[in-house]
Amino acid sequence: MGDPEPQIDVGKLSEKIICYAQTIYRFNGVWEGPDPLTPIIPLFFVQISLAILITRFVTFALKPTNQPPFVAEIISGILLGPTALGRIIKFRRLLFPNYNFHVIETMAHVALVFHGFLAGLQMDAKSVLRVGIKARNVAIIGIIVPFVMGTILYFSLAQNDEARGFIFYGGALTITGFSVMANILDKQKILQTDIGKMAMSSAVINDIGAWLILTLGYVVTGSTANIHWAIICTIAYALFCIFYLRRAIGWIIRKMPEGQGHSEFFICTILSGMAISGVITDALGTHPIVGAFLFGLSIPNQVLQADILDKLDDFVMGFLMPTFFVVCGLRTNFGEMGSIYEIVGYIILFVSAKILSSVAATFFSDMSIKEALAVGVLSNTKSLTALIILEAGQAQQVLTTQLYSLMMSGILVMTVIVTPITMLYRPSQELAPHKRRTIQKARMEEELRVLACIHGTHDIPSVINLLGSSNSTPTSPITVFALQVVELVGRASSMLEVHNSGKRGSRSLGHEETQTRQIITAFDNYELRSDGVMVQVLTARSAFSSMDEDICSIAKDKRVAFIILPFHKQKGLEGEMEDVNPEIRAVNEGVLANAPCSVGILIDRGLSETSDYAKNIVVLFFGGADDREALAYALRMVDRPDTHLTVVKFIPDEGASDIDHMGFAEENHVNVQIDKESEKLMDEEFLNRFKISTANDKSVKYIELLLNDVEETVRAIKLMDQHNYDLYIVGKGRGMVSPLTAGLVDWCDCPELGAIGDLLVTSEFDSKFSVLVMQQYVKPIGDGSVNSYGSMSERIAVIGMDMDMDMQHADSESGDVFSSFRRRPEHMQRV
Repeated sequence: MGDPEPQIDVGKLSEKIICYAQTIYRFNGVWEGPDPLTPIIPLFFVQISLAILITRFVTFALKPTNQPPFVAEIISGILLGPTALGRIIKFRRLLFPNYNFHVIETMAHVALVFHGFLAGLQMDAKSVLRVGIKARNVAIIGIIVPFVMGTILYFSLAQNDEARGFIFYGGALTITGFSVMANILDKQKILQTDIGKMAMSSAVINDIGAWLILTLGYVVTGSTANIHWAIICTIAYALFCIFYLRRAIGWIIRKMPEGQGHSEFFICTILSGMAISGVITDALGTHPIVGAFLFGLSIPNQVLQADILDKLDDFVMGFLMPTFFVVCGLRTNFGEMGSIYEIVGYIILFVSAKILSSVAATFFSDMSIKEALAVGVLSNTKSLTALIILEAGQAQQVLTTQLYSLMMSGILVMTVIVTPITMLYRPSQELAPHKRRTIQKARMEEELRVLACIHGTHDIPSVINLLGSSNSTPTSPITVFALQVVELVGRASSMLEVHNSGKRGSRSLGHEETQTRQIITAFDNYELRSDGVMVQVLTARSAFSSMDEDICSIAKDKRVAFIILPFHKQKGLEGEMEDVNPEIRAVNEGVLANAPCSVGILIDRGLSETSDYAKNIVVLFFGGADDREALAYALRMVDRPDTHLTVVKFIPDEGASDIDHMGFAEENHVNVQIDKESEKLMDEEFLNRFKISTANDKSVKYIELLLNDVEETVRAIKLMDQHNYDLYIVGKGRGMVSPLTAGLVDWCDCPELGAIGDLLVTSEFDSKFSVLVMQQYVKPIGDGSVNSYGSMSERIAVIGMDMDMDMQHADSESGDVFSSFRRRPEHMQRV
C-alpha cells in the first residue's frame, strides 16, 4: 500500500493570509523607493529614538511634581499607543505599522531578559530573613488580600472562558515596587521614619513574591498537559542555581588574581551564562527572563556585581527598556475600557486592595490604624514588575485589551497618588525630644548616645579605642550605635538594617556579610568588657551621593549627641597617610554641614596598633565652640585609671599680629554667627570651671603658652611628639581666625579638619597616636538662639567657687619641652 494522502484542513482554505516582503536595510538609499522607513532596522531605530525622546520630555514635564521616572515611562508608552498618537492613522502606519510589531516586541523581550538579570543581581534574598515580624505580616497579608481581590475582579470583568488570566490580574495587583517606593520616600525625606522602614521591609518580601507569581503565570499558561513537569523542573533548576551554581561562580571568582579587576572576556562569559540560563528556563516551560533572574541571583561577588552594573545598567534601562514601554503602550487602548463611572469604580477598588490588606494586618501585629493606612497607601506604589506580569498575560492571550488597559490605568493612578500623599504626610515628633546635641551640654549621670560610622573593618580598632577611652560607667553610661556604611551600586535603594548580636547566619558568607560579622563580634566584645555600655549594630546601604543624608537622618532618629566619622585616609606601610576612598571625604563634609549634633573626625596614626585605649591625652585649645567641645569630651576621659590629660592653651602674645579672630563665618552652607567678646567670655567661663573641677586631680595638667606667630605654633605642636601622646583632641575652629593659625588655614590639604587638625595629619611625627577633630553643633542662623555652653558636666556644676584653687601644672618634663616658649606666670593661670 502506498502512503496515505495528507489530510487537508478545509477551514484553513477560507482564511486570508497577508505576506510581507521585508528587507533589513535599504541597499541603494532613498533612491530605491519613496519610503525610507520600510526596512526593519531604520524603522526600529526611529521607533526607539522617538520613545526615548518622549520619555525624556515627559520626565522633564513631571519634574515639578516629584513623580518617579516609572510614571513618565508608562505615560510615554501610552502616548505612542492607540490611546493618543496611535489614533492618528498616518502616524500609526508610518511609525508603528502592524507588520513591524513583532520586531519591537522581540526587542522588548530581549530588554526584559537583561532587566531580569540586573534585578537578580541587585536583589538581596537574605534580607528576607532579617525582616521584622510586623513587616512580615504586612507583606504576607499584602500579597494574599490583593491577589484574592484581583481574582474576584478578573472573573467579574472577563467575558471569555479563559480562567487562567486571574493569576496575572491578581499578581499585578499584589506588586509593591521596592525601588520606585524607595525613590519616592527618599525624595520626601521619610525613608528613615518608622512608616518608611516598615513599608520598605514589607516590599522586600513582596518583591520576591512577585517573581514567584510571574513564574507561576508562565508555567500555568503553557502546556496544560505537562504543567506538573514544568513546575517540578523549574523548582529544581532554581535550587540548583541557589545552592550549586552560586558556589561554583564564587569558586571561579576566588581563583582569579586579586586587584586586576574583571576582564571583558570574563564579563562576556557571565552574559553568555545568563543567556544559556534563559534558554534552559524557556525549555522547562517558563520564560528566559526567569532564567536570567536566577542567574543574576547566583552571582555572589559584590565587586563583580558592580562591574556588570556599571557596564550594563545605563544601556539596558536607558536604551533597551523604552521598547518595552512602547509595547505596553501599543497594547493599551483606553477607548475600550467602558464608561467613565465603571473605570473610576474599578480603580478605587484597585487602590483599596493594599489599604485593606494593611488594615487587616493590624489584627496580627501591634500596629495602629493610622500606621496601617499610611503603609497601605505607600504599598500601592507599582514598579516595572507589575507591567511585566500584565504584559505576560496579554502576550499569552489570557487577558483581553479591555482588562489589560483597565489594570494599566490602575497601575498608573496607584503610583501617581503616592507622591502627593507622602508630601502631605509628616512623621510625628519623637516622644523623647532631641535635646542633648553636644557633649558639652550632656550631664555625667545621663546617657551619652554616640553614632560610630564604620566603612570597613580597618576602622574598627580606632573607633573602639576611642570609645574605650570615653570612660563609660554604670552611673555615666554610653549607648553606641555602630553603623556599618555600605555603598550601593546601580539602581538599588537605600536600606537600614538592625542586627541581632546573638544571631548566626549561614556558613557561606559574602564579603559584606563577613565584614558585618566581624563588626558585630568586635562591638560585642567591647560591650562585654566595658561597664555601662550598650551597643546596637546597624547597616545602612546607600549611594555615596546620599550617604551623608542617611547618616544625619539616623543620628536624628537615634537622638545621638556625637557622631564619629572615620577619616578618608589611613596610615600606610611606609608611615604616610594614604587614601582609602576619596568618596568618604565628600561624605564627611556633607555630615559636617548638616549634622543634627556634634561631629568628630577620627584619624588613626597607629595608636590602635599599640594600645586598647588612649592613656596620655592632650587637648590643644585656641578658643571657640569647637575647642570647648573638644575639652568637654576630654574631661569625660579623666576618671579612667592610668589616664593623663594635658590641656595646652595657645595665647597670642602682645607682639602677635592684631587679627580680628572672631566674626561671621559660613562653613559648608551653615551660617554661624561668631561674636568676639561673647566667645571670649564663654571660653574664660568654661576654662575657669575646668580648672576648678580638676584642681586636685594630679592626672590633669594645664599649660598656657604665649606665642608670636604661626611658626612658633607649628614648632610647639611638633615638640609635643616627645611626650608620646596617644590622643590629640582639637577643635575644627569654625569661624576662628587667630594670628597663631592664620597662615595654616591657607595651606590646608584637608579643610574639613581645620588648620590644627590638618597640621597633625599631614606633618611627620615619630610617635603613634590618633587625632580627633571636633565640631560642636550650633543652630544655623534663623533657627533660634544659640546657647553654646550649657552644662558641661555634673561634676563641674556641683563644685563651689570657694574651693582650693591650687593647680597642678606641667611637670618638669613638660617644662623641658616648652622651655623655648614663654609661658604665662603661674598666678595668671589660676582662677
